[in-house]
Amino acid sequence: MVSKSPIRVMQVIARMNVGGPAVLVTDLMRNFDPGLVNAVLVTGYCDENEVDYLDQVAKDVVAIRLPGLGRSISIVKDLNAFCLLIKEIRRFKPNVIHTHTAKAGVLGRLAGLIAAPQAKRVHTFHGHLLQGYFGVGKTRIVVIVETFLARKTHRLVAIGNKVKKDLLEVGIGNESQYEVIFPGLQPLAIQSILEARKSLNLNLETTYLVFVGRLTQIKRPDRLVDIARSLKRDRINAQLLVAGAGELFELTKNLAEAEELPMNFLGWRNDIGLILSASDIAILCSDNEGIPLTLIQAAQAGLPIVSTDVGSISDIVINDETGLLTELSSEALFDAITKLLADPTLAVKLGKSGQERAKNYFTSEAMVKHHERLYSQLL
Repeated sequence: MVSKSPIRVMQVIARMNVGGPAVLVTDLMRNFDPGLVNAVLVTGYCDENEVDYLDQVAKDVVAIRLPGLGRSISIVKDLNAFCLLIKEIRRFKPNVIHTHTAKAGVLGRLAGLIAAPQAKRVHTFHGHLLQGYFGVGKTRIVVIVETFLARKTHRLVAIGNKVKKDLLEVGIGNESQYEVIFPGLQPLAIQSILEARKSLNLNLETTYLVFVGRLTQIKRPDRLVDIARSLKRDRINAQLLVAGAGELFELTKNLAEAEELPMNFLGWRNDIGLILSASDIAILCSDNEGIPLTLIQAAQAGLPIVSTDVGSISDIVINDETGLLTELSSEALFDAITKLLADPTLAVKLGKSGQERAKNYFTSEAMVKHHERLYSQLL
């Protein structure tokens, strides 16, 4: 009997900055069955104000680093990265080229067409750039480019149902090309709330609203500030725990300190389980998202969630069942928060329901097996 060789898969992502795509790609690289998949990771470098996930957390994951493949756009550097990608593809001879994030999706798929036209091309939309990033003109260019590339792609992966729906509505790909693969996470290390608060030197009597994420414009940290102002105005014994970094970190922190707002800035952390264990309610106030992993982690911790209803968050948060979804305003978010503060029984009920949903739909094992099955089907 002749044994089949593992499928050679090249994972290409622009950079491995701390965030959902980096976590998911790392989980795939760590957990593929080596008898089924032989994978290599190709990525660029993070910007100076970003935390590199490979350097800080996933030190065991080996990556091929290509200069110019990062976030910044530069004709010279991008062309150099494109040529280096072609070289790496020809060297590795992949059966599948799987790209992640917008820039890597463009360069990786075009390089694949040149260097290994026989390879199957897969692209994952960890979200999209259709809302909240660009004006009408640039968004239209994004749609044109992605529509063209979709015709050259064998399978499009969306991490949520709403992400898929939004992309199809503007004509990117067709229904038969898509697969929805929910992100999956390893079980979260949870502690008792008393132990967690003692570890973080937090008040045992205060209610803590936790935000975990990058402090960037699309995440709308200004809404966090508005919520803190409302807490202070109404003399509510609650504080915001803000765990994350980003280009708006210093600005947001300085503003909160100047106004003496009830906000506790923890910076970037790799002990999210501890922070969530110490918290009462998880909040997210973004203008656009894919499926934020921080909300899956919050659900794993049994926290009720209050979030703007954007992207595929509704795949995690079932409104009035596992959390509360709101329109895109600080006032709506604060109203939902006060609803939970006034009804602790409801908060506990939503948290427990969300925890059960996370166990059923968002596991690492299911995500990895779905990818292995996808690659096998393509070949």
